[in-house]
Amino acid sequence: MQHLLEAGSDPEKDTAWSGFLAAFHRLLLHTARTVLRNEDDARDAYAEVLERLRASDFARLRNFTDDGRTQFTTWLVVVTRRLCVDSYRRRYGRATAGETSAGQKVRHALHDERRGVLDPAALASSAEPADVVLEERERLEALERAVGGLEPRDRMLLALRFKEEQTAIAIARLMGFPTPFHVYRRLNTVLGTLRRTLGHAGVDGLVG
Repeated sequence: MQHLLEAGSDPEKDTAWSGFLAAFHRLLLHTARTVLRNEDDARDAYAEVLERLRASDFARLRNFTDDGRTQFTTWLVVVTRRLCVDSYRRRYGRATAGETSAGQKVRHALHDERRGVLDPAALASSAEPADVVLEERERLEALERAVGGLEPRDRMLLALRFKEEQTAIAIARLMGFPTPFHVYRRLNTVLGTLRRTLGHAGVDGLVG
């Protein structure tokens, strides 16, 4: 990382960039795949991530501050996830409030039609009663608010465990926990906090 930011000439930058990719390309691609389950979308986003990380003389990478608390790999995962979400929204647009999974499928299918890869089955919709959709939306919004009230490190812990499905061993390595046991202990504490917050809001059953 430091070699990359200290590189002066273009050949030096190319060499340093190659070293950066050798070290982190698996992490970047894995992160793209956890955000975008469709392989084509994930690879498109991965290519965009590489382009944006290299843009403007590695401007995004220069934003990392080594404060002794956040590991570079943890920070890189956060940045990559954000760039992948941006890539997804540029292609498909932002989901509207209350949009059903069927509605998302239609938007995706229309986008794929423009790419020439339309799958007719993707336009099949499933009817969902409006009251069920509304209730579920309210429950998820309550969960979003509860998660948003957590410390950034705890939000990252939840994202790595439940969105990216990382093991406790991997999380300990990425976030600097002494052992996987410490990961599980912190997870239990954070989930307990969420359960209490949601319980006060009258929402049960969202957090196991």
